[in-house]
Amino acid sequence: MREKLHIYHTNDLHSHFENWPAIVDYIGKQRQKHTAEDEEVLLFDIGDHVDRFHPISEATFGKANVELLNRLRYDAVTIGNNEGITLPHEELDALYRQAEFPVIVSNLFDTSGIRPSWAEPYWIKTLKSGITIAVLGVTVPYYPIYAQLDWKVTDAFESIARVLKEVKGKADITILLSHLGILDDQKAAERFPEIDLILGSHTHHLLEDGMMKNGVLLACAEKYGNYASHVELTFDLDRRTVSEKKASVQKTSDWNGESEETSAFLMEKMEQARAVLREEVAQLDHPLTAEWFQASALPQMLADALKKWCDADIGMVNAGILLGSLSAGPVTRGDIHRICPHPINPVKVKLTGDELKEIVLQASAEEMEQLHIKGLGFRGKVMGKMMYSALDAEKLTVAGAEIEPGRTYTLATIDMFTLGTLFPAIRDAGDIEYFMPEFLRDLLAWKLEQTCRADR
Repeated sequence: MREKLHIYHTNDLHSHFENWPAIVDYIGKQRQKHTAEDEEVLLFDIGDHVDRFHPISEATFGKANVELLNRLRYDAVTIGNNEGITLPHEELDALYRQAEFPVIVSNLFDTSGIRPSWAEPYWIKTLKSGITIAVLGVTVPYYPIYAQLDWKVTDAFESIARVLKEVKGKADITILLSHLGILDDQKAAERFPEIDLILGSHTHHLLEDGMMKNGVLLACAEKYGNYASHVELTFDLDRRTVSEKKASVQKTSDWNGESEETSAFLMEKMEQARAVLREEVAQLDHPLTAEWFQASALPQMLADALKKWCDADIGMVNAGILLGSLSAGPVTRGDIHRICPHPINPVKVKLTGDELKEIVLQASAEEMEQLHIKGLGFRGKVMGKMMYSALDAEKLTVAGAEIEPGRTYTLATIDMFTLGTLFPAIRDAGDIEYFMPEFLRDLLAWKLEQTCRADR
């Protein structure tokens, strides 16, 4: 005898709610079709559903995202780095308070080593046929950043190994919800062939027909709700094993239908978010401009804010981080969020004078200023001109004194530069201090408030 299970999953929505009404309509109609054929359906999200670039997620600290997951009746989710490290500790702890689904993440604990009350290491689901499924979940371990937020994240592979031992004999089929990325998903398939299916995320890869690795099926649906993933598992009920695995994706823009109820719900949430973000931060006597390719007041203010907040020798930030200017008059939380939506935190690094000179030369290159950036927390378009506080990029001086090659300097900048290949000297610095949970927009609001108070 055979039975078919349909598994749908979303990943890396990043609060791109413009695609959500179509996803809701698609999942709803697919559920109806499979139910009519007496076939069961499971629905999972693999993390980074929340992204505070969107006013709704910013105003609710992601709780509106959980409402959306509840309304679509998700069976289980795991968390991504956007849930895990862009929310203050107390907000992540409260995020899933109203969740109507289990949150599966086995490698996250508080600083005492205790798993948070809202998280489970695995979930067992029994189908109508009696087939049992163990659902595991892990998230990418950004160790120092989680530690700054008073969480302890552990090695994902060690955690998977422990949970697999725990569920051995309890389930016929094993599914991993993985917010690790495609390379680690492939490593997991090689290391743990007893896993039947890995639903992936984090690296925004698109596996239109899935990927078979060591007998394990990998599936992923890119990002932003551009796609939804569909996996069909056919079971041999006599052997209680999977006899066939098949993966596909549905492109959201090709789906002819949207949930009007969901669209109305999102409009209501947007109005509520606007009301929250109307809170006034400062009153400006004159406009503050933000130019991407020349010196301007607002990026300079942010560079100064970084230096002071982090108590560093130098402040450094790219002008492209600010997406607009501020007009004279009242400045609200919404205004600051509009021009600085990135989930990016301040950092302080220690560098030698030689390393500092290397960074300044790299940053001043035209190709760097014109560089279009994607990811790393950046929600803008281009790098733009690098702005400094206490450093003269032309004279190569700090506080008026020539940069000394062997001297150690402290540089306050943005965590984006500790990732990727933009500035290797910053990325590879042995001493990096993260300032959390504050985002750049929090520093800008603080500096604006200070400046306005001093001008009175």
